Amino acid sequence: MSHQAVTSHRAAFVALTSLAPISWGSTYYVTTEFLPPDRPLFTGLLRALPAGLLLLALTRKLPTGVWWGKAALLGALNIGAFFPLLFLAAYRLPGGVAAVVGSVGPLFVVGLAALLLGDRPTVRALVTAVAAAFGVSLVVLKAGAALDLVGVIAGLLSALSMSTGVVLTKRWGRPEGVGALTAVGWQLTAGGLVILPIALLVEGAPPALTGTNLAGYAYLALGNTALSYVLWFRGIERLSASSLTLLGPLSPVTAALIGWAALGQALGPVQLLGMAIALGATLAGQLNPRRPEAPAETGGIGETGAFSEAERKEQEASAEPEAPKAPR
Repeated sequence: MSHQAVTSHRAAFVALTSLAPISWGSTYYVTTEFLPPDRPLFTGLLRALPAGLLLLALTRKLPTGVWWGKAALLGALNIGAFFPLLFLAAYRLPGGVAAVVGSVGPLFVVGLAALLLGDRPTVRALVTAVAAAFGVSLVVLKAGAALDLVGVIAGLLSALSMSTGVVLTKRWGRPEGVGALTAVGWQLTAGGLVILPIALLVEGAPPALTGTNLAGYAYLALGNTALSYVLWFRGIERLSASSLTLLGPLSPVTAALIGWAALGQALGPVQLLGMAIALGATLAGQLNPRRPEAPAETGGIGETGAFSEAERKEQEASAEPEAPKAPR
């Protein structure tokens, strides 16, 4: 496969992975317009557990051996701890402050990747991570926004939890013969089971739900969570950790655009400048990345491997001495 074909294939894969944070950018709008108020844990539970159980029912495969513990830990980090901490920060802080606190995730990933994966941080990775956080702050941060210590700590811990989960997912990969749907189903189910007792203890019995509520929860569980996390975890396998997390600014940028288009929220010159900086950092984070190791199993979005043929050709091309290497 030619250098141009390899580059084009990777660009298409980055674009597909970016659909996950773009989808997550719609969460605020759906939560405020479709869901019952003041139920963050219940919302996190219905995002994770039904989606996880659905994927388990479709794939009919459970972890074996050490993967019981690994799947439980990854589910707790990526879902079980991340969702409650994220919602706690969102409720304790103004939306802009919460988004800015969460945008430090790429910096956490750079440090954790050096620690756990042996990836030495580059100047470009650090600069783009800082630029992304600065761009997000311009998009969402309002003058006079109040700070709450508990909310700030929760926001930082949520970013650290997800960043650790991303790096460990990249380090461990998947068991041989296990597809992306199965692995995501394990994590969503484990994370949902972590949230379940917390939600019952803190928020009590579930509220009465309207048709609008059910439609909102169905979207969050299926498109916003099940499909998006499959795309995201596939991206973890094929992209470098820093490149992946620098797709994160697409989420607050999308949220701002939805707020402008659907809720009539203003976008001034400062917000537009912030979007340009955040998107520029996101694009810069995808340039000349270090080529990650091939995943243990190269199936695509589905268990049958939607990307397997293209990935196989790319790997064969990179293995041939005369073939051009993918950009590093």
